Amino acid sequence: MTYAFHDYKKLGADPVKLAAWVAAAGWETVLNRAGTTFRKLPDAEKQGLNAAKAVAVMAAYPSCIKRPVVEHPGGLLVGFKPGEWAAAV
Repeated sequence: MTYAFHDYKKLGADPVKLAAWVAAAGWETVLNRAGTTFRKLPDAEKQGLNAAKAVAVMAAYPSCIKRPVVEHPGGLLVGFKPGEWAAAV
């Protein structure tokens, strides 16, 4: 299996790609609201979240992207859920 690894913390995140992931999986799935980075954000950045604001937050703070994210021919995997990963193989 061929793959390309992209380190968001070092290389940043493309807002266009983030928007595509949000369109496919929902911002609630792609945005890691449980992580330290998100929890430390000012309340103004965390309030009133919607798809566009979530993309902006993830682009500005790539650590707020739930990981791993895997694009594959059958769709998109976000986070690690063994059942979903086994079904995608």
